[in-house]
Amino acid sequence: MKNTILKGCFLMLIMFSQKSYAQIQITNKKFAFGTTGRIGAAYSPNADGRTGRQLNLNNQGSLGGRMDQGDYVDFLPAFHFTPVVGDSVKRTQIDMQARLSFYSGGTFLGNIDSKSNQGLIVALPEAFVEARNIMGSDWDVWVGSRWLRFDDVHIADYFYFDDHSATGWGVRHKNTRFSMFFPAAIDTAASNSTPYSYTNVISGAKNLIYRQREVFVLEHTIPFKNNEHKVKLLAEFHTVDKSGKHSVENYPSDHGWVLGAKLNSNLKTRLPGSFNQVSLRYGSGIANGGDAGNTQTWRTYGAPDEMTGTYKGAYSLTAVEHILLNLSNRWSLNAYAVYTQSKGGANSDNKAVDYYKREIFNKKTEFNTGIRATYYFNNWFHILSELHYAQRKDGNQDPSSMMKLVLAPTIVPTAERSVWARPHIRLIAEVSRYNDQAMNSLYSPFLQQSGAKRFGTYFGVRTEWWVF
Repeated sequence: MKNTILKGCFLMLIMFSQKSYAQIQITNKKFAFGTTGRIGAAYSPNADGRTGRQLNLNNQGSLGGRMDQGDYVDFLPAFHFTPVVGDSVKRTQIDMQARLSFYSGGTFLGNIDSKSNQGLIVALPEAFVEARNIMGSDWDVWVGSRWLRFDDVHIADYFYFDDHSATGWGVRHKNTRFSMFFPAAIDTAASNSTPYSYTNVISGAKNLIYRQREVFVLEHTIPFKNNEHKVKLLAEFHTVDKSGKHSVENYPSDHGWVLGAKLNSNLKTRLPGSFNQVSLRYGSGIANGGDAGNTQTWRTYGAPDEMTGTYKGAYSLTAVEHILLNLSNRWSLNAYAVYTQSKGGANSDNKAVDYYKREIFNKKTEFNTGIRATYYFNNWFHILSELHYAQRKDGNQDPSSMMKLVLAPTIVPTAERSVWARPHIRLIAEVSRYNDQAMNSLYSPFLQQSGAKRFGTYFGVRTEWWVF
């Protein structure tokens, strides 16, 4: 009897194993795949080692031109679900999308890994599920982590005004969108932002506890004149709770808010696709974020008040102008201007002490402008030229500035006369000129490698692509 029971259990185990194995056979065909990236080789002949380095000013990312931006590759798998009810008109569109990102920690992406000197940075910035037009209605809903951002200054890789990339959830009804985000980072000592973690001793041992920032976002778009113009209104409220009563650190609760408006207008030119975008955004308190080329308002700038430890009184004002003119089948012009003024919660207009007892700048003023002219020599050969000016004033220091000239003959194998045609295969030549403040303070990645020099150079062969 005992042997019979054992044999029966063994047989059931085999059957269960076979069934489980059958269940993981992948037969799904509702799959899509996208990719975006830029990669290539470059060198700076007047830098030590001739290694190609970005010429832009520090703390500004790609503001000042992005052709010398570092290597990265993104892969975007997406899975599409089909509802069991509803016709083709009333059927909900359901998608799960992820983004696998690979960045170079040094100069080049190829032939490196996580153990190499340069380092390979791997990230998963997106993984979310979204249901659109639920049962034919005007309702959308999503949850997860996503790059939720809209208009950008492409030639500067600058997603301004409404970049809400973070983990959260949201709903949309027609032209109104409400979202709630939970941005945070455990390793807060590497940034100037409000700390998100603290050391808790409630259990008798030191444990790292997460302190959550909550961001409420309301957006509404108003179209007029047959959708030729659209005004987008933005309101945000940020809050973060105080550290626990058993914590080693003593972080107070804090708040912030954001208001903004953006006008997007279609322009009539000889060729379609021209537009003008202008925006104004003001953030207060812990919502005064936006630095190093990032524009998320939750990236708090500056130091807290010396007495209260909060960012009450902190602010940030950002104005952006962005225009694209498709003048003819020979020429397109794309120009931008960005002005930012930010101040932290401390009283100082220069440096102040942050949560980690470091002296950091508590006030900055930035101005960036640039233009790209695209000449369509023929369908498959375009000549890109850019001129950029960037300036940044940290605290009471003199402003650092850079002027950069770019020439990039480009092969466009898709043979499309458009500024959006991709892939691009570019031969890039850049030269920049720094003022005394930038040169002497080594205020760019190039200067930090080459030493104090008036002029910076960059030559490379690079490609850029996207498929969505």
